[in-house]
Amino acid sequence: MKYILLIYSEEGVWPPDELAVARDESVQLCHELDKQGHYLGAAPLHPASTATCVRVRDGQRTVSDGPYAETKEQLAGYFLIDVASLDEAIRVAASIPGTRRGTTEIRSIIELPGMP
Repeated sequence: MKYILLIYSEEGVWPPDELAVARDESVQLCHELDKQGHYLGAAPLHPASTATCVRVRDGQRTVSDGPYAETKEQLAGYFLIDVASLDEAIRVAASIPGTRRGTTEIRSIIELPGMP
């Protein structure tokens, strides 16, 4: 089953030297998941202040800067994995360095027929 692991954290919560170590650990985790056949993708995201939000209401498009949600924790990155169970997804989420300073949300993917 495919899962997306959404990593949320407060911006600036990682001191630069610890962030570099956490990113190296994340790369290593990606390689481990790949060797096990579970890796589909992963990436950190630029700060929420660089986000652009698009809404369409009654056929009218509205574009605004910044994150849509006003929260302390912002979406910081993701892992896309293919594992046998939610328990395995939880194990992976617990091993993501970002989970140590934030929250990782696990969502199963709905696979639509006809998608490439």
